[in-house]
Amino acid sequence: MSSLKKTITLLTLFLCGCFVNLQAQEKQPVDHVNPYMGNISHLLVPTYPTIHLPNSMLRVYPERGDYTGDVLSGLPLIITSHRGSSAFNLSPYQGEASGIKPVIAYSYDLEKLKPYHYEVFLDNQLTSVEYAPSHQSAIYQIDFTQKDKPVYLILNSRNGEIKVNKNVVSGYQQLENNTRVYIYLETETTPQKSGTWANNAINETKADAQGRNAFVVLYYGDQPQKLNLRYGISFISEEQAKANLQRELNNYDVKQLAEKGRNIWNEALGKIKITGDDDTDKTIFYTSLYRCYERPVCISEGGRYFSAFDGKIHQDGGKPFYTDDWIWDTYRATHPLRVLIDVEKEVDVINSYVLMAEQMGDMWMPTFPEITGDSRRMNSNHAVATVADAQVKGVRGFDLDKAYLACKKGIEEKTLIPWSGAPAGWIDDFYKEHGYIPALLWGTEETVPNVSPFERRQPIAVTLGTAYDQWCLAQIANALGKKDDEKHYLKCALNYRNVYNPATGFFHPKDKDGKFIEPLDYSFDGGPGARQYYGENNGWIYRWDVPHNVADLIQLMGGREQFINNLDRMFVEPLRRSKYAFYAMIPDHTGNVGQFSMANEPCLHIPYLYNYAGQPWKTQKRIHTLMNQWFRNDLMGMPGDEDGGGMSAFVVFSQMGFYPVTPGMPAYNIGSPFFKNVKMTLSNGKTFEVEAQNYSKENKYIQSATLNGKTWNKPWFEHSDIENGGKLVLVMGKVANKTWGTEANNAPPSAETK
Repeated sequence: MSSLKKTITLLTLFLCGCFVNLQAQEKQPVDHVNPYMGNISHLLVPTYPTIHLPNSMLRVYPERGDYTGDVLSGLPLIITSHRGSSAFNLSPYQGEASGIKPVIAYSYDLEKLKPYHYEVFLDNQLTSVEYAPSHQSAIYQIDFTQKDKPVYLILNSRNGEIKVNKNVVSGYQQLENNTRVYIYLETETTPQKSGTWANNAINETKADAQGRNAFVVLYYGDQPQKLNLRYGISFISEEQAKANLQRELNNYDVKQLAEKGRNIWNEALGKIKITGDDDTDKTIFYTSLYRCYERPVCISEGGRYFSAFDGKIHQDGGKPFYTDDWIWDTYRATHPLRVLIDVEKEVDVINSYVLMAEQMGDMWMPTFPEITGDSRRMNSNHAVATVADAQVKGVRGFDLDKAYLACKKGIEEKTLIPWSGAPAGWIDDFYKEHGYIPALLWGTEETVPNVSPFERRQPIAVTLGTAYDQWCLAQIANALGKKDDEKHYLKCALNYRNVYNPATGFFHPKDKDGKFIEPLDYSFDGGPGARQYYGENNGWIYRWDVPHNVADLIQLMGGREQFINNLDRMFVEPLRRSKYAFYAMIPDHTGNVGQFSMANEPCLHIPYLYNYAGQPWKTQKRIHTLMNQWFRNDLMGMPGDEDGGGMSAFVVFSQMGFYPVTPGMPAYNIGSPFFKNVKMTLSNGKTFEVEAQNYSKENKYIQSATLNGKTWNKPWFEHSDIENGGKLVLVMGKVANKTWGTEANNAPPSAETK
């Protein structure tokens, strides 16, 4: 071989090797996830760096206040609700017996956390910890390194019973509503001693403990050693926890389990593939998508599940049962996202709702289904929106008649009073007759016993929310051919008009005599959270809470120009008080741009409303501005309570370039994409693609568009345009095109115009 040929061959091999190496180093979707994003709250609850598999029963995160917490309170074994603390606790300990406690507080360092894997160094003990979860089981590997110091494991039930038999620990914690969570744990190495703790020593004659902070102790000698343990959890029994463990794990290999979890996450997150130059945007996107899988959770265990909704164990009939879903937060975007990329799971969730309604005995749809039952939090009954949205987008596989009945009864027979599961009373009768919830003058004593002294009546929030819910009922009634019901609920869907004040252009609380409450400050009045009149947000936010009929809202405000002026004003209107005073009264209303709040779910659709009034370029600008201001790859990169996907789904949609303003209406508003290309694998295996030509950070304005090869001048598209795959091409530019998508007949659909 000539020297030239040798040189070419070697160069080719070198370049091929570089290419292979680059491929090996290419990030997968889960590699972009940063669970620490938002772990320090601006004011209320931070995000949690949850370690779990998608929608799985077993979830954990480090036991500390937030990211700034300097101490870990033991190691977690399972959280039973979003934001909950661990039901059980594991404390590895190496040291003198006098240091044994129910839960050990650790100084820690070198923490590494991925959705599927956790590592931490307990630096005051010189102990390394690794963890990986499966769906209902997990593995810990604990490396004790100190010489001549006793090695212990402490297992705590917190509130229940815990017992030990050689290398096996089992027990339960008592939760609310007669719900228990069970554990079955085994260590690979058999301890030298085990039992309860008494008089500063292990009591081997007593193997079980009950009550608060009940715990057992296992002793493994006084030499450095690596301990492996695995455990299963259950809401049915200890035996089922053992069966769950044995079904999922056949060894103690934490790295092998982590790799399996990594593959599962890549499959889930890989349903949406993005291409772009900004790695930070990719991190924000995939972190947000990861959070959309934190809830609800599947609690079917080997074909059975425990339901707190009736306190019984049921056969699941091959259909997984899901719970822990705060619907007030997730109906807006999390459920519509699941309809697109995981429709089979969405069907299972809706079927679970219907089963909950049956099991509770009253056939009322749940509002805040949790592991311990329906907590009936917040206001309105938005499970109806998830049913309407699924149905109108062609989703099948659930009993629509039964779902409609549960939705209807939940609105008609259950009280509309916030945070209450009581039967309907006189306030509900008043709403049915007059079309609004009556408000009280500030300082007037409440006479209705079901009204919470803190949550109040929230009359505007409830009136507007119920009008939307009744519009959703009308959509389902139409599908079922129930024409009388449809006509009735379409009329009820206009009830927001009853509290609109034409003199001010705001939705304004009225007393039972039909008089507007005067005087009223839309920014500040209503007491804590503005709940006396609104709910977690002030009148500036609820001014726009008519997602089903934006066209009518435009007319109420006097037309497109005035509607735009009102929107613009909200983003520049000052708080008019110090932040200290403002947030002391309305702490959920953070992430402010003027009076607009990016931090709470009723605000999420507002930036898209410019599309309805002929100025879609303002939606395009506003979305980019808000996303860059408030959603960042840092510890404070979430403006408000994230609520397990409620806000993160807004980020996912908005970065892709479109958003479902009105669940129950098969349409998506176009915003402005953050990526050069987005490819979404739909539930039917087809692909919907969004391509941004002339893609760059600065080019956020749409110059022209095509949808499925046709010229597109509408700032929205229908679900039918993409349900079997399709392609939206957006030609982007640095300066707004103020003619694209502006015609009145191109506005997104509303109840009166579609």
